[in-house]
Amino acid sequence: MTNLMIRGLETHVEVWNENGTHTLVALHGFTGSTATWHNLAQAIPNVRVIAIDLIGHGKTATPEQTQRFSMGEQLQDLEKLFCQLNVEKFTLLGYSMGGRIALSYAISFPGRVQKLVLESASPGLRTIEERNERSERDDILAQKIITNGLVSFVNAWENIPLFASQRHLSDPVREAIRTERLSQKEEGLAGSLRGIGTGTQPSNWHCLDQLELPVLLITGSLDEKFCQIALEMKALLKTVRHITVNDAGHAIHVENPAEFATIVEEYLT
Repeated sequence: MTNLMIRGLETHVEVWNENGTHTLVALHGFTGSTATWHNLAQAIPNVRVIAIDLIGHGKTATPEQTQRFSMGEQLQDLEKLFCQLNVEKFTLLGYSMGGRIALSYAISFPGRVQKLVLESASPGLRTIEERNERSERDDILAQKIITNGLVSFVNAWENIPLFASQRHLSDPVREAIRTERLSQKEEGLAGSLRGIGTGTQPSNWHCLDQLELPVLLITGSLDEKFCQIALEMKALLKTVRHITVNDAGHAIHVENPAEFATIVEEYLT
């Protein structure tokens, strides 16, 4: 693990399986960190896995200005980071928020990404009305996080309908997810919601048919919203596969880690 100074921001990076024959860059979701990908890295020892704490998360420094959290800033940070690490070509994996960032990066820097793997991800919201409404909701949630603190937020967050399927997970797994969420900072999560939330990021729906690289969409059968989004994305992408994992919800890498690792490894190799 290492910390790199990226465009004035100390950025936390972890690299596993240094001698792997393929390189996978993995981007976590909202409230996540590099810890999200520990189990995946162990399950695919022949793949070099590079995980990054995104802006506002984990051990990456929290910027003071909201603008520094924006999608454009995050993409520039990633590009600078890959230059520093001398990573030229790789498969890019993103989960949920990380999937939105991964898709945006692949659109902006198509030369670097060989394959794109999107787990429970979307291209953003189509209309300005949807984006404005979502921005307002995210701003209210961000203010709640600052006012009421992290524990109050995590208690509410782990009980939203999106994560209902995680209630059947073992106690140690649920405790690990909670620990990861509680390792965050209030200012970081609030800034992330306001700066790179679904409401503030540019919509990528109109860019999907321009992507030339292969894309793999992974969704859980219990996550109906994102299964539908994946079907709509599939209709627009040129080279695409969509795999639905049975009896899994939004976080397939947590709810069925063995199948998730197998899908990713087979797609890579």
